[in-house]
Parts: sequence; C-alpha cells; structure tokens
Amino acid sequence: MIKNLSQAARLMALAALALQGAAHAADITVVVGNVQQGTGTIMLGLFDNAQSFPKTISKGTMAQASERDAAGQVRLVLHDVAPGDYAVSAYQDLNGDGKLSTNMMGLPTEPYGFSNNARGAFGPPAFKDAAFTVPAQGVTIELQVK
Repeated sequence: MIKNLSQAARLMALAALALQGAAHAADITVVVGNVQQGTGTIMLGLFDNAQSFPKTISKGTMAQASERDAAGQVRLVLHDVAPGDYAVSAYQDLNGDGKLSTNMMGLPTEPYGFSNNARGAFGPPAFKDAAFTVPAQGVTIELQVK
C-alpha cells in the first residue's frame, strides 16, 4: 500500500508541475501597422536572446497573417509563451517567396520592422533596443513595417 501511495504522490506532483507550467504560459498579441494594400503576408519572428536576434527564428516562434483591417493593420497572436524578455521582427512578404528580399547591397526591399519600432543605424537594431517583457498575463505590442 505504501508503494501505491508513493506512486500516487509522484503522479500528483507531476500533474501539479504540468498545470503550473500551463498556468504560466502567456499570449503575445502583435499589432503590425502600415501594412501595404494588396498581396503579401506578414511574417513574424519571436526571439528570446541577442545571439539569435533577428537571424534565426526557432521552430514554433513564427506566425504569419495576410488579412489586414481597414486601418492597414494585421493582428497576430503568439500563444503559450513563457514570461520573460523577447524581441519581435516582422516583414511583409510582398513577393511570396518566404524570405525578406534584399537588393544587391543587402538592404531590404520589402517593408520590415521590429518591436519598440527599434531601428539600427547600419543593420538591425540591438536586441536590447527591441526587447520587451512578457508578464504572466500576456501583453499586446504594436510595431510598424516600413
């Protein structure tokens, strides 16, 4: 009987940990403004560190949407994100090739933007300039693509 109680206690502890993790997951709502009329999908990447920002989007941290509202905005929601510090990059994929197109000099030819509307002088902004905090209850941020 003690063995069964021990197993039951372990299962209850595991269930409590699973519920605790689910309770701490938050949603990030990203409102992307200045979206151009016509075709083009908004591609969004979420980053949790300076080393990957904005180069490598981890699987499961990307979202896309193509329907814009009357104000030229697209709303995307990233679900079940752990609270912490993050940065977002976004671009409007006008030609549908699934990547941010650039010219011969490597400068973007499609509209793009970052959380906090951060801009870099000669390239993307620093993670710290685009970073925002996601609390346990979630957050809504706005950014513009240009």
